[in-house]
Amino acid sequence: MYNCSHSHGLEVSAIDVQRVVDSHHKLLGSFLGSFEKAKDAIFYSYKNHINGFAAILDEEEATNLASVWPESKSFGEHGITGGVPSRWKGGCTDKTPDAVPCNKKLIGAKYFNQGVIAYLKSHNLTDELPLIGNSTRDYVGHGTHTLSTAGGSYVSGVSVFGSGIGTAKGGSPKARVAAYKVCWPFRNGGGCYDADIFDGFDQAIYDGVDVLSLSIGSPPDEYYDDTIAIASFHALKKGIPVVCSAGNSGPSMATATNIAPWILTVGASTLDREFQAPIELGNGQRFWGLSLSRPLARRKLYPLITGAQAKATTASADDAMLCKPKTLDHSKVNGKILVCLTGGSSRIDKGMQAVVAGAVGMILCNDRFSGFKIIADLHVLPASHISYNDGQAVSSYINSRKNPMGYLIPPSSKVNTKPSPTMAAFSSRGPNIVSPEIIKPDVTAPGVDIIAAFSGAVSPTGEPFDNRTVPYITMSGTSMSCPHVSGIVGLLKALHPEWSPAAIKSAIMTSATISDNTRNLILDGGSPIFAPATPFIYGSGHIHPIGAIDPGLVYDLSPNDYLEFLCASGYKAKNIRVFGEKNFKCPVSGSILNFNYPSIGVQNLTGCVTLTRRLKNVGRPGVYRVRVRRPKGVKVLVKPRVLKFRKIGEEKRFELTMIGAVAEGQIGYGTLIWTDGKHFVKSPIVVSSGFF
Repeated sequence: MYNCSHSHGLEVSAIDVQRVVDSHHKLLGSFLGSFEKAKDAIFYSYKNHINGFAAILDEEEATNLASVWPESKSFGEHGITGGVPSRWKGGCTDKTPDAVPCNKKLIGAKYFNQGVIAYLKSHNLTDELPLIGNSTRDYVGHGTHTLSTAGGSYVSGVSVFGSGIGTAKGGSPKARVAAYKVCWPFRNGGGCYDADIFDGFDQAIYDGVDVLSLSIGSPPDEYYDDTIAIASFHALKKGIPVVCSAGNSGPSMATATNIAPWILTVGASTLDREFQAPIELGNGQRFWGLSLSRPLARRKLYPLITGAQAKATTASADDAMLCKPKTLDHSKVNGKILVCLTGGSSRIDKGMQAVVAGAVGMILCNDRFSGFKIIADLHVLPASHISYNDGQAVSSYINSRKNPMGYLIPPSSKVNTKPSPTMAAFSSRGPNIVSPEIIKPDVTAPGVDIIAAFSGAVSPTGEPFDNRTVPYITMSGTSMSCPHVSGIVGLLKALHPEWSPAAIKSAIMTSATISDNTRNLILDGGSPIFAPATPFIYGSGHIHPIGAIDPGLVYDLSPNDYLEFLCASGYKAKNIRVFGEKNFKCPVSGSILNFNYPSIGVQNLTGCVTLTRRLKNVGRPGVYRVRVRRPKGVKVLVKPRVLKFRKIGEEKRFELTMIGAVAEGQIGYGTLIWTDGKHFVKSPIVVSSGFF
């Protein structure tokens, strides 16, 4: 049950808290017919900033009512000066023998599991309850990796099995960090339950966090039915920026999650570093591959065999080529390098099947659908992942030789690779399915083969047969790109404490770049031909932290501006009250096109449309002139074309008129830039003649 926000003053007293709890019991009791029954049913009361509760109810009742691995050096106190700020209300509440201890760096660790427990009980899955536990400790590795990426301390000499050696640090390395564990694995599922997410948000806001980073998400829904959207708005009202991952459902379009306009949504792109593991054939040919596995025992050529050639008598050649369990003949594979095809099972499991069959190494070839998309995995045996075309060449060599031979060159890290960045194929894309005019994701950041801290409780692959442990590991996903941006947000809050969450977001978006290190447009790794990416894939572009520190101008927004955006989107009063004060009323008129967002999206343009934006000066006085790269087929007029700012905080308004139409079925892309010669305040323009 969610009931908007509380009306507490600046400080929440014990009397305030008890009054809230009593009101929740009274409200639910009025439906259930018993105050005591309500007390038994409620397992969370959101009592600090978010007003509501979570309770176990049967279907009829519901209808009537409508972490971290602390031992990592990344969380050590080295480099942290002074005590914990007096305004901090959080701490480490776990009292189990395996509890997470706080220090001057890791100043908070709490868990929220009543939602998942209620789910398991209501679905007769009580045998799963022992897997949940009452611990803030990270037994998966995801939370440790993301938290250290956002705010991990400086740690020298970090590598992954000897590759990528260097100094690890988070985006805000001297920041203090806190972990709020809201996601729980169990045998028949697992995930992050709404009740736990709500309580985690409520506690984090109360504790006094400066930034919230969420590498989680779910399929988009209307904002008033979206737990993260609602909770994030409460954080926004307290001046807390919320950064979220866009999701890993690319390259399909319209898959981006966490798409509310007050959330900073992050896609994933590559670094200019690769973990290269070339393959050498007996005829001298070499093929480029990726891997983070250990090297072969001896530097010599080994016999090569394909999965199809090594099939067991009871298996099909197709299944054996996929290296599925129980499809390979040990007598044929033993002592050889096995060639497997992607698909049908995980890449890591194929390596395990190769080990079971007696292989000394594995060449993993992409299938036709995977094309050029290769990954540096921490395989359980020496291995290299190669593209579809290279895999075809390797197979051709094997099939044309009586005794084919090959060698896996040990993995090594290479930097300054080009082109970089490129968009990750898995990175979720727009258009925004709830508010098409709001371009999502907002930006992209490094999210492929990111080295960061890892849990000591799980192997690098997470597979039961892998008994290795590592303090640092590579992981890929928008879960990894999100904390890069969260770290930057932390730095900006420290440098500019007067900036609103919207101003910080604008600074990051308008300073982003759409060019790679070859000075060409960022390419889309999800495209079969590596076509140039678009704002629906990278948003405003790849983050540029130095530029975000001094953006010159920002597109600012207040909480009420977001509420008026919801009004212009057609939300009813009862829906809008979910996000704000109960007495908020929509203005008589308003247009979603005039929402002061740092990017510009216009759908169904068939003639002429005019929209307005406001720019606030956050730098020195200056004169800014406009530049426009117009979408094909569309004339763009800006009035005025010059904005003169005399002081910090001064705001100027401009109009942008678009005339014309994009070809039917096409989308036009352009760019709006305001510049004083030093600053370049960039906004993507996306226009279509129909609906996105």
